[in-house]
Amino acid sequence: MNDTLDIFKKRRSIFTKMFSGEVIENETIEQLLEAANWAPTHKLTQPWRFSVFCGDGLSTLADFQSDLYKKVATANGKFDQVVFEKMKNNPQKCSHVISIGVNISGKVPEIEETNAVACAVQNILLAASQLGVAGYWGSGGITYFEGAKSFFELEAKDKLMGFLYLGKYDGILTDGKRSSISEKVRWVK
Repeated sequence: MNDTLDIFKKRRSIFTKMFSGEVIENETIEQLLEAANWAPTHKLTQPWRFSVFCGDGLSTLADFQSDLYKKVATANGKFDQVVFEKMKNNPQKCSHVISIGVNISGKVPEIEETNAVACAVQNILLAASQLGVAGYWGSGGITYFEGAKSFFELEAKDKLMGFLYLGKYDGILTDGKRSSISEKVRWVK
């Protein structure tokens, strides 16, 4: 159990500005996706839907998200040039970006589908940590824009849950911080 707990404790969010620029092998990304595929799923709906962007695909993603942001934010009177530039440039700092979608099957409550996808993402993040891949799950930007769904081949009933930004990191990881589990648990005997 200690080895497993150590894996959990060593996982860290590493952000794009910290990436080294080194490209991750596609085979490694396939291993991460295979780890995701083994997440718990009620009635085996397997609701996770991923799109992997790498190489020129990173520019495709950057152009799409920055253009969609500009269109929606301008229409709402909330356009921010700094946010636009971040959406245009951050994918280029990554080796791979994986969009995270949830297919709402209707066979189980939506929350169960969403939770299954979150478990799949956790599997990716834990496996990434073990394989020396840095990254984080971001849910900003265009995540909640209805107009984004079709680009990621999601149906109207589905949800976009964010993006995994992946790269390599050569720095030293800091120790994690958590308060005691006893502060968050109530035992009923």
